[in-house]
Amino acid sequence: MNNYHAQSQNLLQNLCLQTKFDRKEIQILYQGFKQECPNGVLNFNAFKQIYGTFFPAGNSTKYSYYVFKSLDKSRTGTIVFEDFARELSAISKGSLEDKLKWAFKLYDVNGDGFISREEMTSIVTAIYELFSKFPEECRDKVMGDTENFIKNHVERIFRKMDSNKDGKVTSEEFMNACIKDKNLTKSIEYLNTIFV
Repeated sequence: MNNYHAQSQNLLQNLCLQTKFDRKEIQILYQGFKQECPNGVLNFNAFKQIYGTFFPAGNSTKYSYYVFKSLDKSRTGTIVFEDFARELSAISKGSLEDKLKWAFKLYDVNGDGFISREEMTSIVTAIYELFSKFPEECRDKVMGDTENFIKNHVERIFRKMDSNKDGKVTSEEFMNACIKDKNLTKSIEYLNTIFV
């Protein structure tokens, strides 16, 4: 038991150094994590279920999949508390650059270092589905045809980001476009609040 306590204290200290959370915040996060994941790991089904409670009116399946994938650094299909705390710190307490790096990873679905139109469309569609179950008459007044709305929205964003017009957005192009365009920055910050 003494060895376990020492390991826990060491882990806590390391996470305080690696994140922007203080000791108390990490302890509270850990208690919540252990309550939801008594075995100490979070799999996609549990993550999807938890995430769905935040968006009961929409379909969170696709978006929660992309968020989970961005958090699963080891690609094991599970998230351990340490990875969860580090990512949550970057997203919720990080600099604009930290948040943009996370958002880029989210949009870079296949992890090849570029965002394609298809990847951007997948994420934008998933975000739309989070909020898709509004009364149809309201949705139609605001957005009309969903598929065309998403396509046009992605095309506008993609044109702003793809500065060299090569059909893919690099991390540098993504960061530069978001920093220059306050509306893109606000969208990314809003996207981060969807996560946390």
